[in-house]
Amino acid sequence: MRKGEIVKVSGPLVIAKGMTGSKMYDVVRVSEERLVGEIIGLSGDLASIQVYEDTSGIGPGEPVYMTDQPLYVELGPGLIESIFDGIQRPLDIIRDQTGDNIKRGIEVPALERDKKWQFKPLVKKGDAVGPGDVIGEVKETILITHKVMIPPNVKGKVKNIAGGEFLVTDVVCELEGENGKVELTMLQRWPVRIPRPYRERLAPTVPLATGQRVIDTFFPIAKGGTACCPGPFGSGKTVIQHQLAKWADAEIIVYIGCGERGNEMTDVLLEFPELKDPRSGEPLMKRTVLIANTSNMPVAAREASVYTGITIAEYFRDMGFSVAVMADSTSRWAEAMREISGRLEEMPGEEGYPAYLGAKVSAFYERAGRVKTLGKPDRQGALSVIGAVSPPGGDLSDPVVQATLRVVKVFWSLEDRLAYQRHFPAISWLNSYSLYLDDVSADLNKLVAKDFTDLSKEAMRLLEQEAELQEIVRLIGVDALSPEDRLILEGARSVREDFLHQNAFHEIDTYASLRKQYNMLALCMFYYNKAKEALAKGVAFSDIVNMGIRDQIARMKYLAESESEKKIGVLKERVEKIFEKLIAGEIKREGEDEETEAEEADEKVEEKMAEKEKKEEET
Repeated sequence: MRKGEIVKVSGPLVIAKGMTGSKMYDVVRVSEERLVGEIIGLSGDLASIQVYEDTSGIGPGEPVYMTDQPLYVELGPGLIESIFDGIQRPLDIIRDQTGDNIKRGIEVPALERDKKWQFKPLVKKGDAVGPGDVIGEVKETILITHKVMIPPNVKGKVKNIAGGEFLVTDVVCELEGENGKVELTMLQRWPVRIPRPYRERLAPTVPLATGQRVIDTFFPIAKGGTACCPGPFGSGKTVIQHQLAKWADAEIIVYIGCGERGNEMTDVLLEFPELKDPRSGEPLMKRTVLIANTSNMPVAAREASVYTGITIAEYFRDMGFSVAVMADSTSRWAEAMREISGRLEEMPGEEGYPAYLGAKVSAFYERAGRVKTLGKPDRQGALSVIGAVSPPGGDLSDPVVQATLRVVKVFWSLEDRLAYQRHFPAISWLNSYSLYLDDVSADLNKLVAKDFTDLSKEAMRLLEQEAELQEIVRLIGVDALSPEDRLILEGARSVREDFLHQNAFHEIDTYASLRKQYNMLALCMFYYNKAKEALAKGVAFSDIVNMGIRDQIARMKYLAESESEKKIGVLKERVEKIFEKLIAGEIKREGEDEETEAEEADEKVEEKMAEKEKKEEET
């Protein structure tokens, strides 16, 4: 093995001489402890190496071993349910070998070498196969069937293939290629900095349901789309990332903890095996890959972690899965780039970040997309990327935020003002936007209700009117407003508190299906429109806003999915009847007879449900 010699050590940056013949982004092993490093600069026979482990005690004169290979990830059965560090070392296996602390220079394969998988062949001898073709499958977890594919640069005729139990390194298929025999295993390797190829990019027209009302209804993201959620400390960025990882309508989740606190990754590790997927009822961990590069790990590995995560996600996308990547947070990645750039003595850009910050951020997000994959059978896969950004002091003019906003199409603006008011998710409905709204509106209207997007636009207009009136209220007080304007404030308050506010830690309210979201918002807007009608017909404003049924509307978010449509429908009928009586003057005092009506309505619903169940049993 060729080797060079260290001439300078500066934190995670090592300068080595005698590196002639090396290439950019080659992996090297630094010192006799064989620390993992990557070449990020070449000048003559000098190489600048960023080391992904602690360099304490390393000095000039020690050797640098060249591998002549780029940084790559191992792809194959065993990825799901795993937790890796930034350079894809399996942390659970390392813990079993060395304890709670990672030993420097330890070499452990990313995928287990002693676990056997049941391989089921899907092609036969004599079949012609090419890049991306599925030759077999493995049941990786109860939720995920892993498709074993031909690597992108291989083609030929199947010479031999067999089913049975195999290790990932065992040969499962032999091809007769153009240059002779090719042996294929279930294990592939792919350089992290090179995007995996696909056949065709498709328009992002399918919504990615997240179960979060403010996102799905007002600022949706498409499958294969990109989004960012910048915000100051304490505004709930990590909680939102966790919520999306838990409930997003994606078949595979890749969660990248890039430079974040270790206890946050611990929360994910403890919660995901316990939480149930709302669609399958299985633990969420059965469809999740975790990349943990916490703040106490070497800073250089933060850059590698985002590339490791996105490459694993592309691999599952190529199988035809819908994949969602959560990157928390890209600001820590950018700070790592700034530190390495400073040690390289490069010309700094804005706020000390390297001049290529924008290019790096763009290249990362551009790997998202909805595509037609290589190979047979025909498959479509989607890779959605959602990145958290942590600008200092919540300053949205920060270079990382601006570089991100130039490339993503969804902006969820987190505000500490809302967080301090205990309104979560603290996403500002006035500053946020989604450029996918028009693209996914047809699908949303088809999947949920034909007026879904019209209803959301009507509610947004109400919230915007409230914001305008709040300026007047701050000057002259709410009592100076007309009853019509005060009703706007009440209607908007209902949308904010009864619909937008969502408790991430409540077992029911943490997730809301698209249909439940529609029913909830429709009830809020139905109440407001009926109130406008009643006000125009002379009903007193106080009688409208003091209706007892408003408490029941506020509690509709806690209705279970199975009963929400029925009970919200009952509430809607009740609201209509109460307003009819108010307009007719039959209710002298607010709230009169409401409880009796509620009991009668519930009894009727129960009778109808019992009749329906009886008919189904007879059938």
